[in-house]
Amino acid sequence: MTTQTIRAAILGASGYTGAELVRLLSQHPNVEIVVLTADRRAGEKLETVFPQFGSLDLPDLMSIEQVEWAGVEVDVVFCCLPHGTTQDVIRGLMHKTGHTLIDELVIETRQDYVAEISKPVKVIDLSADFRLENVDTYAEWYGHEHLAPSLQKVAVYGLTELAREQIRAADLVACPGCYPTSSILPLAPLLAARQIEPGDIVIDAKSGATGAGRSPKEGTLFTEVSTGIHAYGVANHRHGPEIEQELSKAAGEDLVVAFTPHLVPMNRGILATIYVKMMDGVTAEDLHDTLSAGYESEPFIRVLPFGQVPASRHVLGSNHALIGVVADRRSGRAIIVSTIDNLVKGASGQAVQNMNVMFGLAESTGLGQQPMFP
Repeated sequence: MTTQTIRAAILGASGYTGAELVRLLSQHPNVEIVVLTADRRAGEKLETVFPQFGSLDLPDLMSIEQVEWAGVEVDVVFCCLPHGTTQDVIRGLMHKTGHTLIDELVIETRQDYVAEISKPVKVIDLSADFRLENVDTYAEWYGHEHLAPSLQKVAVYGLTELAREQIRAADLVACPGCYPTSSILPLAPLLAARQIEPGDIVIDAKSGATGAGRSPKEGTLFTEVSTGIHAYGVANHRHGPEIEQELSKAAGEDLVVAFTPHLVPMNRGILATIYVKMMDGVTAEDLHDTLSAGYESEPFIRVLPFGQVPASRHVLGSNHALIGVVADRRSGRAIIVSTIDNLVKGASGQAVQNMNVMFGLAESTGLGQQPMFP
């Protein structure tokens, strides 16, 4: 296990996931934050954006273009940039840091940068830009061609509990989305065990407003969100194909799920209520037993006693995931409730968890925060 100091850069530090990374990494015993970028706030201190960080000794914010990678000792870069921009940034970053995983479009000029830095960096991406393995599927759902197809081939989908060995050897990890994390964790083991019908899965999920990011949007104004709840992205949310990609792997066959997200008037949290049909001879108690046994040794996942269900407030501010299983009144069916904090286990906490795996640290290092309640 390494005792070295891991020097970290956070690209997009003025957003919600960037700020959450600062909160978590500032308490991590093995991490020093050496670069913070926020293009629109370049030249400012992070405490001018988030006063809660005023007691920390942090580098000033700069634009990505201002970072002189050759003069920075950096081991890992966290990308908290908007979807659709990260591929080109990461391609350029790996290019400039002498990485061998370079898109063919820039490989011929790579030698200009090889001598500038002693070793390539690890990259952990919190956007959706490397989550979909099929670049054509990405283009279909995100409206433009993939800008780094060669890097996509080596990107590892970073749902830690299901991909540890791949993450351990990875140079580029794509952290899952918040809705997919809350949905895949309870469903993948059951599909792998052939206990539920792959073609009969309904995911009804709710998210707090931070899931939409920090940029001003009409749909996340206080008067649009408060005192009500609404569905969005109905039948066409971009997390749908991401969920299906990973569940298809677990099932060993292509599947399509019914997935509907909802925005609820709270800041943080994801709660997914999942309806499944069991295979012949399988009971809801069997599903519970499979999940309990599969996640028994996991530091962040807890399966509640059979018949109990969690609430989003039970994981607030933590990297925990809670899962409950209940027998449906309809014969042969079960209801699974899964909850996470979308900014922690659904984003920045999972990113830190993946970093720990990549650098040989205990997985829970820096993530010991217990949920906040009330």
